[in-house]
Amino acid sequence: MIKILIVDDSVFSQKITANILRKHVEQSEIYFSADGWEGLKKYQELKPDYVFVDLLMPGLDGQSLIKLIKESDSTANIIVVTADVQNHVREEIENLHIMSFINKPFTDEKAQIICNIMKEKDNGKQ
Repeated sequence: MIKILIVDDSVFSQKITANILRKHVEQSEIYFSADGWEGLKKYQELKPDYVFVDLLMPGLDGQSLIKLIKESDSTANIIVVTADVQNHVREEIENLHIMSFINKPFTDEKAQIICNIMKEKDNGKQ
């Protein structure tokens, strides 16, 4: 069973991302957090295999969340799904050694790309 944590302040985006992932990741448990602080707490509790993070959130933003997760677990598998498409932001985030940077909206096509990356990483664990 693959554990996935989705951290996004938009419930709509959480549902869209989860529904699409469920189509592509057969055996998964999906958890949700509505902000960065809750996401950090759930990450520490659940130790998910993958974390999908939005950047633009109130309180602890996605970039700060990624830094905190990486400080405690440098091998964390983080995928950014965001509406923030500024090149300098993308470069900063990619320097944090994330798995992938996806622009919203999250679609079946984008999910397939991510799932292929996940399958390679997991050696067919799915």
